[in-house]
Amino acid sequence: MAYQCLLYDVKDRIATLTLNRPERLNALGDTLRDDLLDAVTRAGADPEVGVLVITGAGRGFCSGGDVKSMSERNDAGQVPAPSERFAPLRDRIVLALRDCPKPVIAAINGAAAGAGMNLALACDMRIASAAAKFSQAFVKRGLAPDWGGSWLLPRVVGTAKACELIFTGEPIDAAQALALGVVNAVVAPEALMDETYKLARKIANAAPVAVQLSKRAIYHNEDVDLRAGLEFESFAQNICKDTEDYREGVKAFLEKRAPAFKGR
Repeated sequence: MAYQCLLYDVKDRIATLTLNRPERLNALGDTLRDDLLDAVTRAGADPEVGVLVITGAGRGFCSGGDVKSMSERNDAGQVPAPSERFAPLRDRIVLALRDCPKPVIAAINGAAAGAGMNLALACDMRIASAAAKFSQAFVKRGLAPDWGGSWLLPRVVGTAKACELIFTGEPIDAAQALALGVVNAVVAPEALMDETYKLARKIANAAPVAVQLSKRAIYHNEDVDLRAGLEFESFAQNICKDTEDYREGVKAFLEKRAPAFKGR
């Protein structure tokens, strides 16, 4: 499928989804939301994909909602469809990222503001260019957070710091984001994609079933007690032990060689 506002590429079991509205700092307008939801779903279902990378074209990662388009719709008196009030497309994208069986890495090349920051938070891992900036800019537009920000951010930085970032809307730079745990690493701008793909390849070369069950276990166990977490781990481990990859992993260890996993 061809996308109007997103570039989609698969190489070495890595699907790269590039938000492609550089003239608007990849604001989430036009067809970009539809394109992104379809691409995440598509990559998640593709057996030839082991990892997703989301990045932005041009100098920004994602500037958030398309404020100009929002203003134009308000001036025209356009009312959102009922489904956009109780199950908006933005929520479906966040849930698709969380439900995607494959790990998702955000490669944050520039500004990640408002919904753009929360899109990055909805990914499993984040690597930032030293030029990246982050902000919960909603209050500066008279809005409360969406795209999961009020749920995602406190789980990353703690409640008090999330309150500060959300209530003030003040930006933080890449070094501050690293110190707060918002990103996994900060690298030179010219090294961003190389470093992101280095991490992606490590994951793509691991046992696919084990990686997918590990992702599911991490998020399942965030919201359950220890007993339920242990029970889910037993469930996941028992599935892994029925796979060819488990037998290959053990054999490779004993033979002192790299395993050749096949995802079955």
